[in-house]
Amino acid sequence: MPYNKVLVANFLLLFAAAIWGFGFVAQRLGMNYLEPYAFNAIRFFIGALSLLPLVYWAKRQGKLSQTRPLFLLKASLPVGILLFAGASLQQVGMLYTSAAKAGFITGLYIILVPIFGLCLRHKVTLNIWLGCVIALVGLYLLSVGSDFSVNFGDFLVFIGAFFWAAHLWTIDYYAKQMTPVLLAMSQFLVCGLLSAAVAFFIETPTVSAAIQAWQPLLYAGVVSVGIAYTLQIIGQQHAHPAHAAIILSLETVFAALGGVWLLGEYLDQRALYGCALMLLGMLVSQVQLRWFFKTKRVGAK
Repeated sequence: MPYNKVLVANFLLLFAAAIWGFGFVAQRLGMNYLEPYAFNAIRFFIGALSLLPLVYWAKRQGKLSQTRPLFLLKASLPVGILLFAGASLQQVGMLYTSAAKAGFITGLYIILVPIFGLCLRHKVTLNIWLGCVIALVGLYLLSVGSDFSVNFGDFLVFIGAFFWAAHLWTIDYYAKQMTPVLLAMSQFLVCGLLSAAVAFFIETPTVSAAIQAWQPLLYAGVVSVGIAYTLQIIGQQHAHPAHAAIILSLETVFAALGGVWLLGEYLDQRALYGCALMLLGMLVSQVQLRWFFKTKRVGAK
């Protein structure tokens, strides 16, 4: 594959990671006006609408005719419900924790995905176990206080990471059987409907509040979903899967940068060490140790 194409693909994935990382800032700012479920409902509806151009393009390419309506419904429900669970835990958790910490803890799904593969009898390599141990030590430093107390928001976001991992496995299963962009839009609609139902039941959403939150809503809906999703699709066509996973894991770094820079959040030395270890664990989990040692031996000759 031409080097220029790979370089462009990696840059597009890095741009997508930056968009998603700064999306945590938009989620925090949005809750200055809207409650968690109302914010999620509107942003996922906007996200679904933002994918209409991609769906139209897929239709022009004749790719939508392969998807049966009944199968689309069958696929959208489990995927959308898992997305709703992960997004809800993350959004509510951010009422009690910072965008920086939420970004790093959510990033644990990168390690949880292959571990979940054990249930499907997939092989889990040594680098994944090692990365998991390193990341858990980092999570302890980031989220567990000196008195062994755990922030409620950190706990919710951590539980949400399990749902994000399950969501990716479910997406992987159904996306092979239908047009991915159609599945993406339908899952956003399911998540938006569930979020709206909960919002009207336990919250007090208003049109004026939604209008006040228009900037974070547009970013979270159009930029984080529509633009970043498109960049990911284009980038992963030419990027190596392992490289793509490593680049996308940098979302956590951009979340921390956005929280500190735009929200004035503060991470003490203990939290910074925790973030560094979590990022290291995520990176180690994506690098094959056999490849690393083989490269070292070749370089030593």
